[in-house]
Amino acid sequence: MVSSQAQVYPTRQPVRAPMNRTIELTEDDRDRLRPRLLREPPPTRLTEPPQATIHGNCLHWAHYLPLHFVDLLLLDPPYNLNKAFNGQKFFRQTVENYTQWLNEVVTSFIPLLKPSASIYICGDWFSSTSIFTVASSHFIIRNRITWEREKGRGSRTNWKNASEDIWFCTLSENYIFNVEAVKLRRKVVAPYRLADGTPKDWRPTQQGNFRDTYPSNLWTDITIPFWSMAENTNHPTQKSEKLIAKLILASTNPGDWVFDPFLGSGTTSTVAKKLGRHYLGIEIDEEYCLLAEKRLELAHVDSAIQGYVDGVFWERNTLAVQKARR
Repeated sequence: MVSSQAQVYPTRQPVRAPMNRTIELTEDDRDRLRPRLLREPPPTRLTEPPQATIHGNCLHWAHYLPLHFVDLLLLDPPYNLNKAFNGQKFFRQTVENYTQWLNEVVTSFIPLLKPSASIYICGDWFSSTSIFTVASSHFIIRNRITWEREKGRGSRTNWKNASEDIWFCTLSENYIFNVEAVKLRRKVVAPYRLADGTPKDWRPTQQGNFRDTYPSNLWTDITIPFWSMAENTNHPTQKSEKLIAKLILASTNPGDWVFDPFLGSGTTSTVAKKLGRHYLGIEIDEEYCLLAEKRLELAHVDSAIQGYVDGVFWERNTLAVQKARR
C-alpha cells in the first residue's frame, strides 16, 4: 500500500500436494517472462494505452498513461488490515489515514477515465467507511455488492468475517450495464407449471430444472480459488475469475479497456483477455507480475472461466452439470 507501512520478511516455499494445480513459476518462466514487463515510464504521457503488465508504482505511472482511455476501472487495493504480500507486511491504519491514502489513489486515476466509465472498488467491512467517503466525493455510487467469502476460520471472540464488498460507481449518468450478460442459473427446488403444464420461468433438463435469474447485489455463488482449481496462485487475496468476469461483462463491451492498477496475480487482465477486452494492469511486486504474464499465456490456450458456461453464471456446486453441458 504505502512503502512506509511495509516491512519485508523472508518467505517459505510451500510444499505442494500431488493433485495441487496452483500456478507456479519456474526459473525458466521468470527468465522468459521478465522482458515482457513494462518497467520504465516514457518521457511524456502516452497517447495510446499499452496492453501489458506494468511492474511499478501505480501512482507514479498514472501521470504517464493516456487520458480518457479507461472504460472500466477495477480497484482492489490492500484493505485496511494487517496482511502479508510475498514478504511485505502491511498494517492497519487509522480510518482517517486510510481514507486519505485511498483518496490519493482515486484522484490519480480519474483523468484516465472515459466520461462513460464504470468503477468498482473492493473492500472489507472495515474499509467501507473510507470507500464510501472517497467514492461519494468523486463518483455516482450505484450500488454495493456483497459477496460471500466462504473460506476462513471462525473467531472465538467475534462473528466470522465471511463477506466482502464491491462498490459499483460511475463517472456520469451515461454508462454501460449489460444485465442480460450476467444472469445466474439456479436450480429450481419447487418448479411451478402453468395450467397447460408449461414451466413458468424455468427449463427442464436431464441434469435437473434450472431458472436464469437477474443478478442481485448479494452474491453467494463465488468460490475463492483453492489448490485444486486451475486458476489458483499463491497470492493471499486472489479474487476468483468468476467474480471479475461478472464485473467485466456487466460494465464493458468487447474491445473496451479494463484497467487494474493493483493487479496482484493477474486475475483482471486474464479474464479481460478471455472475454475479448483490452487490458492494462500495474503491480508493484515482480513475482506477481510474472504470474500475471504466465496466466495470460495460459488464457491463450484455455479461455474457460470456472462457473461461467453457456453465457450464464452457474450457482456454486453445480460443476458436474457445467461439465455435462460443455
